[in-house]
Amino acid sequence: MPLREQLRGMIAKSGMTTNALAVAAGVPHPVLYRFLSGDRENIRLDTADKLCEWLGVKLTAPKRARPGE
Repeated sequence: MPLREQLRGMIAKSGMTTNALAVAAGVPHPVLYRFLSGDRENIRLDTADKLCEWLGVKLTAPKRARPGE
């Protein structure tokens, strides 16, 4: 599942608004809003890490199949 969708779900479960989360995590609200709305394709790793840390989740890369597997 894409990070955008995962973040939307976590924000919904937290009961917070995107603005409240952005302020709490120290992330500019416009950056978070544009990413979640799809206006911005990517988000910086340090920004995603701040959001995930505040939400209490660990940011990890998906495992990729090795050639020949």
